[in-house]
Amino acid sequence: MNIPFLSLKDVTALHGEEIMEAVRRVVASGYYLNGAENARFEAEYASFIGTAASVGCGSGLDALICIYRAYIEQGVMKPGDEVIVPANTFIASILALTENGLTPVLAEPRSDTLELDDSTIETLITPKTRSVLLVHLYGRCAYTEKIGQLCREHGLKLVEDNAQAHGCRYTDGRRTGSLGDAAAHSFYPGKNLGALGDGGAVTTHDKALAETVRALANYGSTRKYIFKYTGRNSRLDEIQAAVLRVKLRHLDDDNEARRRIADVYYAGINNPQVALPARADHQQHVYHLFPVLCERRDALQEYLSTQGIQTLIHYPVPPHHQECYKHWRALSLPLTERIHQQELSLPISPAMTEDEARRVVDAINTF
Repeated sequence: MNIPFLSLKDVTALHGEEIMEAVRRVVASGYYLNGAENARFEAEYASFIGTAASVGCGSGLDALICIYRAYIEQGVMKPGDEVIVPANTFIASILALTENGLTPVLAEPRSDTLELDDSTIETLITPKTRSVLLVHLYGRCAYTEKIGQLCREHGLKLVEDNAQAHGCRYTDGRRTGSLGDAAAHSFYPGKNLGALGDGGAVTTHDKALAETVRALANYGSTRKYIFKYTGRNSRLDEIQAAVLRVKLRHLDDDNEARRRIADVYYAGINNPQVALPARADHQQHVYHLFPVLCERRDALQEYLSTQGIQTLIHYPVPPHHQECYKHWRALSLPLTERIHQQELSLPISPAMTEDEARRVVDAINTF
């Protein structure tokens, strides 16, 4: 492909010397877990997001699992309780709930933003509802004042899945990951803030919750060989923490580069067969992905491939149609299903040039 969907090699090369120096520093230190790099990254990331605490984990999924497990350990929730979650999301959002014995209640998205529709939430609240899991999908801020108000009125924990939106802001300037009671972050290599392997974090204003998460992610241990919980092994290693510290310093600039590519797409794409989501205000989208909708999605993807342009589908099968959740097969979620049938993600990254973006535009307009 002349224009790859995402070249991690090129993205890493943007800050390559700093990253290599960080890796060398950790290797030379001889300390590879729970060391100074983790402590510094956690402090720097909490400051960046705007929360009192940050806890490194092994992955974004583990971060989300540990948040809900911590609420169960604290007696805030119990297995069988309900959590309202977008139906249009990556399956990890839902896996974290069922892993904890919680009951996901799937909510449809808005047709213009593809994010959770806040007008549907109140109708889904029951006496068993304990939380809303808000997913900032594609890198767009999904929070609204109505969602916050509903959670406060009904005493619901607002948890953010911020796996795709590092650095994104709400209208008042607060960053996603600081808007609710707790948030999970993924540092999978392809994310806006990506490590050189798996990694994740929990951010929260609640220091007691952070300490419970920290223990759960360390075998359930509050101090060496003393186990308060039946926990798991989910730690961010020192090399990944060091790499993330480098990339965090450049994250806002890298997100600006993504916005410049998105600007080219919004200004140039003009094909009646291809629909773009409504444009977000400048800081409220970090464009982890740039999704378009097309009824002839597969044909469009094949055509772009012949033009040397690689695209991906996020996601071809919605969670409620997956084999692991076959008991949901009878659910009717028409908007979610249409999105998954029509969505195509265009190339976007801080290493991509505006000239490459214009070539993508030209190809789409000739489809």
